[in-house]
Amino acid sequence: MNEEIKHLPATTQMIRHMPEEMRPRERLREYGAKALPDYELLAIILRTGSRGENVIQMAMRILNHFDSLYAFRHATYEELLAIPGIGPSKALTIIASIALSERLFHAKREKTIALTSGQIAGEYFMKELQGLEQEHVVVAFVNIKQEVILKKTIFIGSLDSSVAHPREIFREAVRASAAHLFIAHNHPSGNAEPSQADIEFTKRLSECGQLMGIDVMDHFIIGDGCYTSLKRRGVF
Repeated sequence: MNEEIKHLPATTQMIRHMPEEMRPRERLREYGAKALPDYELLAIILRTGSRGENVIQMAMRILNHFDSLYAFRHATYEELLAIPGIGPSKALTIIASIALSERLFHAKREKTIALTSGQIAGEYFMKELQGLEQEHVVVAFVNIKQEVILKKTIFIGSLDSSVAHPREIFREAVRASAAHLFIAHNHPSGNAEPSQADIEFTKRLSECGQLMGIDVMDHFIIGDGCYTSLKRRGVF
């Protein structure tokens, strides 16, 4: 199938006895998936070899069994079972991995939602949080156009300084390369009036945002069929 594979030296050395820099998992962590050849990626999926050969040898042998990656991609369960050393578990693992990779390849990005006004943002969070029996803190991270690039539930529980810390929120903001963020949490009681803890947390969050260069656009308290914007209230 692949000249590079065919000319690799064979070894029965167990993976755990190999130097770390030669082990597929360690190489994946160190260099990323693009740096690994096909047989090393397959070896990680297979996890273990068989009697008389390690998992790298097995992966090389499986790939050499097919004329191309295209042929391997369309391998059936029965074809895989016919390869020595491949049992039902490994055959199903390979088929599932191929199917998932194809679905990921064809996956489409969800329609972008732009929170361009307080009303749009408030209604966006209302749909998410209204009627929940526990207090949820949800953050929408947005780009410069205020399009949502990530929505994440940061906390579940009471909103106080011991649970909801700004560093957790801004860590996610940095990871998402967000320009701004909107935050909201619900009051299971249905009352959308902010508590003193809500106000203090919002002020602290806004101050941290100014230092980080990531604006906190608004903080919404979601009640029963209503919401309160702390920005409109002049809290920050």
